Amino acid sequence: MSEALVLSGIEKAYNRGAPGEIAVLRGADLTVRVGEVVALVAPSGAGKSTLLHIAGLLDTADAGEVRLGGQVMEAMSDQARTAARRAEVGFIYQFHHLLPEFTALENIMLPQLANGVSRAAAEARARNLLIRVGIEARANHRPAQLSGGEQQRVAFCRALANTPRVLLADEPTGNLDPATSDQVFEALLELVRSTGLSAVIATHNLQLAARMDRTLRLEGGRLV
Repeated sequence: MSEALVLSGIEKAYNRGAPGEIAVLRGADLTVRVGEVVALVAPSGAGKSTLLHIAGLLDTADAGEVRLGGQVMEAMSDQARTAARRAEVGFIYQFHHLLPEFTALENIMLPQLANGVSRAAAEARARNLLIRVGIEARANHRPAQLSGGEQQRVAFCRALANTPRVLLADEPTGNLDPATSDQVFEALLELVRSTGLSAVIATHNLQLAARMDRTLRLEGGRLV
């Protein structure tokens, strides 16, 4: 299987069928190969978050098809789609959304425990991921005790905790200052490439986009 994620003819409109209908996606097509890291560049409001939500099964398209690992998601029941999302997709957002009452280690363990992984195995993987992003010494710190860059590194680890097939990231360093953003993005890219993961990373930063395998721009509801 050479294709990790395929979007075909994706259409999405808000207020569909109403006088104020806003067409956001107009037949968008995307193919991400196994191990490929793709940059998604678009101005605010162009629909990149909508595209990522559809790709990650958080939203449904009005038309078109999403395939993960060769499986057509539209042919599945809601329960099967939810299971596929948990097993196949990792998400990273501009804000870390870590649970404040849990430590960095526990935040990374939680999605694994929810998937039925044993506590010992979940802790071992969480510690290994923290080592890979260089903040293993902060394992027992809560989010409020971490810097912005450290919080986002923990969020990266959490997104990869269940060994997903595809990582979807929406402006993952957009809330950080330029110097920290560069360091944190490098940690993310190293983590993605070392695991052989496929990734779509939305960013406004063209310098960061240039470090990925391919750059796509969302224009007029289509990817070019």
